[in-house]
Formats: sequence, structure tokens, C-alpha cells
Amino acid sequence: MQRVKLEESWKRVLSPEFELDYMRGLSEFLRKEKAAGQTIFPAGNEIFNALNSTPFDKVKVVILGQDPYHGPGQAHGLCFSVRSGVALPPSLKNIYKEIHNDLGIEPARTGNLQCWADQGVLLLNSVLTVQSGNAASHQRKGWERFTDRIVALLNERRENLVFLLWGNYAQRKGAIIDRSRHLVLESVHPSPLSASRGFFGNHQFSQSNHFLESHKQTPIDWRVSE
Repeated sequence: MQRVKLEESWKRVLSPEFELDYMRGLSEFLRKEKAAGQTIFPAGNEIFNALNSTPFDKVKVVILGQDPYHGPGQAHGLCFSVRSGVALPPSLKNIYKEIHNDLGIEPARTGNLQCWADQGVLLLNSVLTVQSGNAASHQRKGWERFTDRIVALLNERRENLVFLLWGNYAQRKGAIIDRSRHLVLESVHPSPLSASRGFFGNHQFSQSNHFLESHKQTPIDWRVSE
């Protein structure tokens, strides 16, 4: 645990996980991948970027993704987000379209969602690493159990959070959330294959802010600037 660069509030609640066999096995798997010459995304210092950007006690909204982008220069540890200057992925374009439909905010030209994370939006992928050019290559290696624990801790120890669960994968992962204590908003995934079947028009961004304001929290500014 001493070698893991993790924000202090997350380190307090997650430190027991790093002592368990599954996390040791995951660490060994990643070490072997690198020893074999594989390129892993995101970079090592960005694997926990979602947690480091949004402290445990500052989380207001949780967006659950699945895997990091596997193309060069894209992933930087925040789900759906890409580095500044990188072409917008299709799903993110659709997210921006819905924000425009819902709140009238013009679609951003940058895909870097760090400004959301800084406001309390936890942009959490279920799996935190991937092999370059090989989608889903690090699934079922231990990350899912780790991020399940993150969701469980937020559910148990925080109050009045908003969980945005897009698609079946995220909805299964969020099945444990106590809906009497948190707002859970579900829809199809924003990918081009499904967005027109219920993502567009879901008004979840305005719903999230109304919920936060009703519980005396500052709403999220969903604008994304360069």
C-alpha cells in the first residue's frame, strides 16, 4: 500500500483491499504484462486518477464506465474522458448532445472531463487498465472486485449521492445501491448503437442537479471548457 499513490481519504477506506490476495494477484498480473513488453493504458500514475481527482468525502455524482480506451493517447483514468486535443469518442459526443438537449449547454470541443471530476463527479471505470489495442483485455483480473468495493463503500458510508448507470453493465454493477438513500438514474448506454433508444431525452443531468440542490448541495456545472 505504501507504493500506491492514492488520495488520502480513499487510502483510508480502501487500504484493506490492497492487503487481499486478489489485489496482490492483480499487481502481479500487471507486472508480468509490463515485463512482457505490453503497453498498458492509462499510464501508471493515472490508473487511480478518478479517485485522486475526487476525494471520497467530496463525491456527489458517480458515473460508471466499463474499460479504459485502448487507443494511444486517449485514456487518462476518467471514464468517458479523453486527453485534451484527442478526437471526441462517439459515446462522449452523445453525452454532450444530451447535455445540450437537457440544459442548453453547447457541446464542448474537448473531451477532457477533469472539470467534472474536480466538482465531485466520480468518473469510475469498472476495470482500470487495458492493454494497448486490445479491448477488455484486463477484465476478470481483479479490477471488478476492487471497483465493486468502491461502489459499496460509497453506498454504505455516504448519503444523497447520484448514480448515473448507463447500459446493462453499469446497471448490474449498481444493483447494490440503496435507492432509499441515493438517487439512481438508469438509461441505455450513450453509444451510437443504443443512444437513440432512451439515452437522448433522459434529462439525467438536470435531474442530478435538482436532487443535489434539494439536499443543499452545490449543483454540477456540466459545461466543459478547454
